Amino acid sequence: MRTGVIVKKVGMTRVFTDKGEHVPVTVLQLDKCQVVARRTVETDGYTAVQLGVGTQKTHRVTQPMRGHFAKANVEPKRKLQEFRVSTDNLLEVGDEITADHFVPGQLVDVAGHSVGKGFQGVMKRWNFGGLEATHGVSISHRSHGSTGQRQDPGKVFKGKKMAGHLGTELVTTQNVMVVRTDVERGLILVRGSVPGSKGGYVTIRDAAKSALPKDAPKPAAVRKPEAPQAAA
Repeated sequence: MRTGVIVKKVGMTRVFTDKGEHVPVTVLQLDKCQVVARRTVETDGYTAVQLGVGTQKTHRVTQPMRGHFAKANVEPKRKLQEFRVSTDNLLEVGDEITADHFVPGQLVDVAGHSVGKGFQGVMKRWNFGGLEATHGVSISHRSHGSTGQRQDPGKVFKGKKMAGHLGTELVTTQNVMVVRTDVERGLILVRGSVPGSKGGYVTIRDAAKSALPKDAPKPAAVRKPEAPQAAA
């Protein structure tokens, strides 16, 4: 099991195939995705890597997190997240994951928080049909109608679909195809749309329900940190 990555959702565009067909794609950007820490069975009881992306101003980072980043010898990151990995896929602290971690044609799972839409009615939130436009129905055409029962059980069950807050939930889109990668600019182009708003962070993992391509790099496609130059 390889690590996933944290990427920034840039937006949507389209690319053309060799046959002239256009494919709608979402552009995802790797923003200095580095390994900040690693978890091992000996010290933590499980194996994982903690990744960080983006750059955060030092005065916006708490003192304990400053020490955490200083220990890893990396710049303060805007977002951190752990990814469970197998023992043979552990990475070294400071490694930067590149866009060719995923190969074109590979299927991946993309997870992100959906766009928040505030308080919405049942027709928009749950796709209810609403009440009739006639037969005595007046100024309540978009309402949900009756919610309870008769004397038995005489209550509204918990979890009843009603009006309320819509969006801002973690949504995972499975089996999304990687169309193209650009290592120099750190771009990953995936087919179709993915959850999340522009400028937000989403995660990409190898598809849970599809086999990993044989040419996928293991443990990952990484760029080693530059060694500090010795003083003259």
